Amino acid sequence: MSAFVRHDDSKERDLGGGVRRRVLAHNPEIMAVEVSFETGAQGEMHTHPHVQCSYVLSGRFIYTLGEQDHEMAPGDSITVPGGAAHGTLCLEKGALLDVFTPEREDFLK
Repeated sequence: MSAFVRHDDSKERDLGGGVRRRVLAHNPEIMAVEVSFETGAQGEMHTHPHVQCSYVLSGRFIYTLGEQDHEMAPGDSITVPGGAAHGTLCLEKGALLDVFTPEREDFLK
């Protein structure tokens, strides 16, 4: 597998509810994913064993980690420990860059 991925060659998946996901470069140890949101779209609260870092590429979000809400804008980032409940609400159309370790095998199916 090549370590180089062209954006146009990576397939975008419509998750419904105004959310789309594009898996970018990855290997078994790490994965980068672009997640695009329409205004008002939600990334429902969930957990997974992977450590995650989310970086706001564009737009504005309320990012919930556990019991805390964080308003996030372009350039802001947050780390999520494995097993921690988290989710987001998009206040203004935008995109997040999510990085996971190890890679999310469920995203590759």
